[in-house]
This record gives sequence, C-alpha cells and structure tokens, in this order.
Amino acid sequence: MTRKPENAPVYWTGVASPLGTLLLTAGPDGALTSLSVPGQKGGRTVLDDWRHDPGPFRAAEEQLAAYFAAELKEFRLELRAEGTEFRERVWAALDTVPYGATTTYGEIAARVGASRAAVRAVGGAIGANPVLILRPCHRVIGADGSLTGYAGGLERKIRLLELEGVARW
Repeated sequence: MTRKPENAPVYWTGVASPLGTLLLTAGPDGALTSLSVPGQKGGRTVLDDWRHDPGPFRAAEEQLAAYFAAELKEFRLELRAEGTEFRERVWAALDTVPYGATTTYGEIAARVGASRAAVRAVGGAIGANPVLILRPCHRVIGADGSLTGYAGGLERKIRLLELEGVARW
C-alpha cells in the first residue's frame, strides 16, 4: 500500500444523490480516498486546506448517477482507502459481495481467515469503511437476516438494498 505524503493536497467535491449530498475526497493521483454521506458516523468534513475541484471526480459522479438510476451494478473507480492490514483485508472482502446480494459478518470473517470470535473486529473494520456505497458495506447483514448498523444510517442502508433489489425490510 502506498501512503500519501503528509503535505499532499486533498481534493474534494460534493455530489448530489438520493441520499443527500455526498462528500468525495481524492489524493493528487485522483484515487478516491473517501465517500461520506451527510451526518455519517465517522464521516469526513471539509478542512480549510483541502482544495475544492470537481475535475478529479467526474467518473465517480457519472458512475454514482448511473448506480442510483439502477443502470450500474459495479463501480470501476480507483479507491485508495488506508487502514490497518486487517481492515484492508476486510474491505477487499467487501469488494467481492455482488450487487443485489447480501452477506453476513461471519461470512466476511471466514473470507479473511478470521476466527468466529473475530466477528466484532470484522464489524469494526466494516464500520470504518471510508468509501461508503463504492465499497458495499451496506450489503452486510446480521446472521439472522436482520439489518445491523450502518455508518450512514439504517434508513440509507435500506434505500441502498432496495435499490439493488434485495428484499424489503
């Protein structure tokens, strides 16, 4: 994993969506580093030294619009979310959950080779996902089929799952 230099600029833009204005950030190379929804637990907020520039986000804006119009099932964007090695393994496992499907925390734990006892740690890693929607943490549900926490709020999780044709809650 390549870490950005401490003084590297952060670019940001806001993108209108059915979930509210999404805040996207990217590094100088254009790779997306975060996608936050309004009021998100642990979401990012614009800092004074960030540079507002919609240019690096055109592909993301187009793909998000197509996703919300139910015309896109898989994002093809470069993501550069940084976390611990464990979190990055969990996030990579999230990337394998297909559109319109759900999985459980236990299934994600098994995919990353974590013990059954590590399900809480897996939940923590999923909750720390910095690129909501693009990395589909909304597709993770409880072992009993119930909805569980979502940093963007359960109402948004329901809307995303309904958009993808998953059973209604």
